[in-house]
Amino acid sequence: MKLAKDSTAWVSVPILLTAALAVAGNWYMSAVALAGFVFMIFFHRDPDRLPRGEGMLSPADGKIIQATPQKITIFMSPSNVHVNRAPLDGVVRNIEYRKGTHLPAFMGRACKNQQNRMHLDTDDGEMELCQITGTLVREIVCYVRPGDRVSRGERIGMIRFGSRVEVSIPIGYSLQIGLGDRVRAGETVVAVRSS
Repeated sequence: MKLAKDSTAWVSVPILLTAALAVAGNWYMSAVALAGFVFMIFFHRDPDRLPRGEGMLSPADGKIIQATPQKITIFMSPSNVHVNRAPLDGVVRNIEYRKGTHLPAFMGRACKNQQNRMHLDTDDGEMELCQITGTLVREIVCYVRPGDRVSRGERIGMIRFGSRVEVSIPIGYSLQIGLGDRVRAGETVVAVRSS
């Protein structure tokens, strides 16, 4: 199974702890550490994905909790893949980190949480993608820098342990998803150019 970039330490610590506790004869705690290792492997998985069609791709796995012609918001639970992907081809114009609150990511007020705002220049205009943390750990990992060219579906970062992603919809695109729909990063087409 492929793991997300920069996740080795998160996976290594619980397996080393499992081994150390087993050697010490503490089988109960060793089993707990092993369960933590399994969770870390599951959480940091990074499967390869292919788009299911033409158009703007979902930047994250999860459930659509807001869908307007201008913006969609995706809530990622701990069971979702947390690697984020570029919705369209483009160039990273700038990335702005903002400190903030640490409310549960599914709440509307979580838009004030700690976040990374990424602006992409695409053939269809500017797009804003916002990675927002939740209450746990609250770590945003960004794989790209200003000036980088990204391809549709390319991995651009991840957020650890419960979070959300908001992305603007370029003018001239129409939504293909609705409130409550489940989407997959780099695979689900969320909007297409209007004819």
